[in-house]
Amino acid sequence: MTTTPTSPAPASAAGTWTLGDLTVHRVGFGAMRLPQRGEALVEDAVPRDRAEAIAVLRKAVDLGVNHIDTAAFYFSPLRSANELINSAFGGSYPDDLVLATKVGPCRDASGAWGPHARTPAALRGQVEENLRQLGRDHLDVVNLRIVGTDSIAERFGALAELRTAGLVRHLGVSNITPEQLAEAREIAPVVCVQNMYGIGVRPEYEDFVRDCGAHGIAFVPFYAIAAAGRQGGANAPESPEVLAVAAAHGASPAQVRIAWTLHQGPHLLAIPGTGDPGHLAANVAAGALRLTDEDLALLARVHHGPAAA
Repeated sequence: MTTTPTSPAPASAAGTWTLGDLTVHRVGFGAMRLPQRGEALVEDAVPRDRAEAIAVLRKAVDLGVNHIDTAAFYFSPLRSANELINSAFGGSYPDDLVLATKVGPCRDASGAWGPHARTPAALRGQVEENLRQLGRDHLDVVNLRIVGTDSIAERFGALAELRTAGLVRHLGVSNITPEQLAEAREIAPVVCVQNMYGIGVRPEYEDFVRDCGAHGIAFVPFYAIAAAGRQGGANAPESPEVLAVAAAHGASPAQVRIAWTLHQGPHLLAIPGTGDPGHLAANVAAGALRLTDEDLALLARVHHGPAAA
């Protein structure tokens, strides 16, 4: 074992990447689960204690996290991820803190899901709502979240206009195909791709992941810890291979999954989310976990199937 991942380790241990002209540590924080306990993004979610949520955000920054992923549609009854972030830092954000948000999905005030925003006016409204909730005059990174494989030119073009106007600094895309990424890059620079990816999840993305790195684009997997558990959390049965690597390093399966993500290339960024201070520290410490060639070969059996071993 090269590192004890449960010992205090700053987010800087995983190294850095640049989102445009913004340098971030490769282990960040995902705010989706912050407003509630249990399953995320459901109408009847149980709100998390406000002081607890704010304390987790502040601890993340204390540990060196300077990349927080959020969205206006991350909310539960009484709690909003954006407004918790705003409250945590009292309107005085750290100079190096990069806030990445996303637009496209739509929830009404009750939490019910509606149609995705597709028009320039609707997308501008979502950008302005993120600005209001975060108390910012611009957004560092805005990801256009897509459902389907149709053209994204009009929608991404609308965000490019907001970038030109100064409301948005950098643009990314989420849940997209390689063809949609190419379409977006013809319109404006793309600094990151957020797609589902993890051990055993979407192995067919290997070439896509590598191509993003070749173009200097960060690949930011979501559900990388939960894998099949998705937004319900890391509660799905774990594979024997992941458990074996975790035992060999004195780590948790979640830490192994974070470390594996970071080992897929220097442009891979991890954004694990939690409302628990202990889990937060462990997630950040996973950036210091160095997997061996033998570990990676074993995990390849899970990711690609036994034929890859």
